[in-house]
Amino acid sequence: MNALCTRLAVLALSLVVLAGCRKEHAWSVADADPATLRTVAGGQVVGGQGRYGSLAWLGIPFAAPPTGDLRWRAPRLPEPWTGTRQALRFAPACPQFGGPLTPGKQEGVTGSEDCLYLNVWAPPGAQKLPVMVWIHGGGNSLGSAEPYEAGHLATSQNVVVVTTQYRLGPLGWLRHKALRSDATDSLEASGNFATLDLIRTLQWVRDDIAAFGGDPDNVTIFGESAGGTNVFTLLVSPPARGLFQRAIVQSGVLSNTTPDQAERFTDDATAGHRNSSGEVLARLLQADGKAGNRGDAKARIAAMADAEVAAFLRSRSVDQVLAEYADGRIAGMLDMPTVIHDGALLPTGEFVDALAQPDGWARVPTIVGTNRDEMKLFLMFRKEFVRWTFGLIPRFVDSQRYDVASEYLSRTWKVASADQPATAMRRSGATEVYLYRFDWDEEPTVAGADLSKLVGAAHAIEIPFVFGHFDLGPAGKNLFPQATAASRGRLSDSMMAYWANFARTGSPGRGPGDQPEWTAWDPSPSPRFMVFAPQARGGPNLATGADTIQKVIADIDADPRIAAQVDRCRLFHSMAGWTQALTRESYPRAGRDGCAGFPFDDFPR
Repeated sequence: MNALCTRLAVLALSLVVLAGCRKEHAWSVADADPATLRTVAGGQVVGGQGRYGSLAWLGIPFAAPPTGDLRWRAPRLPEPWTGTRQALRFAPACPQFGGPLTPGKQEGVTGSEDCLYLNVWAPPGAQKLPVMVWIHGGGNSLGSAEPYEAGHLATSQNVVVVTTQYRLGPLGWLRHKALRSDATDSLEASGNFATLDLIRTLQWVRDDIAAFGGDPDNVTIFGESAGGTNVFTLLVSPPARGLFQRAIVQSGVLSNTTPDQAERFTDDATAGHRNSSGEVLARLLQADGKAGNRGDAKARIAAMADAEVAAFLRSRSVDQVLAEYADGRIAGMLDMPTVIHDGALLPTGEFVDALAQPDGWARVPTIVGTNRDEMKLFLMFRKEFVRWTFGLIPRFVDSQRYDVASEYLSRTWKVASADQPATAMRRSGATEVYLYRFDWDEEPTVAGADLSKLVGAAHAIEIPFVFGHFDLGPAGKNLFPQATAASRGRLSDSMMAYWANFARTGSPGRGPGDQPEWTAWDPSPSPRFMVFAPQARGGPNLATGADTIQKVIADIDADPRIAAQVDRCRLFHSMAGWTQALTRESYPRAGRDGCAGFPFDDFPR
């Protein structure tokens, strides 16, 4: 186990992180069980006994492999098969860069384009149970469905759980006029191929989940981080309406990529992203020797027919395509346009504006929430905050500065991902909107590092609680030791119960025992939200209050812990870069805070 993998595993910040230190396909169903024989549209499948007394079916195709001429097209139905398909192993992840956050291969490109598969967990004897469809995170450029063990959630809460995969990075999101020229419809022309994969998953659930004991008319979509962002996309996507009845967004960020950003050159009058399809195409032509420099490539593109461009793009290998996104990636996650506001599959403009309109979104019961210390996952690896001895042992450079940055940037995340969208949904007339904050921070001290302060309630730490699964291998014991088993077990039982109650009825109701009723969010006069804290701190419990970006800014201005003006400017800058809650236009606040001359683009995110 190399040093970086050890460092991430010791912290064990999410199931995805831990997957990086496991062999690919580390778990599978040992033997096919004839009692699990089911018939779906494609043919017969057989699974086996899963964990926690569940039945599990792994690696069921929901779409044809998006390879060859089907690359950068809407997903097609899978080819029917003859005989009985054994659904005993997870499918390969979709193509992505290997690294500490990906299973298996640690360098280069890993995964397969033939990756559009899903997995099903159900309790024995399931009949017309609520269905929960999980969408994994990973910046929309890495991750897979494999790390998420759903057997405990299924059996303890009497629900059917589906975990799915979708195309990642430029294979999941690429908008170019050459690909639109022969698109079958406006949805395929959108460039949001991964969003279409998720819609296809939900169509499979509608058509086939009854065979596994699920109710196709009671489907909840839920996801974390980029998976939460993708839940937001499904909420505002007209073609997705009617395919689900509830939604849960865990730490999802409202995306904002325009078609111009997705495909134009950086020096166009309306500038594109540095990794737009135009810029990437130009680099691919240079890499192939068809152009000597960027200027030559632009001239060559202008002279090429759309069919020629499309054929050239599809002729490139996965490695060749991903190589053009290699610069600037962080632990495998790519800096590139995703979730494109195309006007057909997804609305133009800001998603939060769509959520405020009665006809702008699906208007289904929705839970939104964040973790109290979201940003610690990212700040702990920044050298101005934490020093890593031998790359393994963390020590604070300035613990107060670390706490201040985490507090305000995590509050900003909450504003952007929970308070703002929940308020917009209520403005649309929706009443079944629920908000939470996750506060568990009972990690131990490891090698002299207090993980409760370093990690706390960081981004993704809530995932094991939602699935009720903490058996994450030897490294996971450093984050979730036996000493905390009873405390975190109680909180996990509560979260699973609230999530399943919501999936069953559209209201999270009460948790186990005498836990409080989780009431709907109302921004005025006394907004109430659920706090998932350890029992020792009175959790779970209801709290009141709403946050706004204006309040965060005012608190930063007044905070005596922030002595230097440059530190305030850096906070404002990071608020703009990480969550887009503070926009490029509002960031400088010229004449008030002295940040007008602070460069917007050079502060490290």
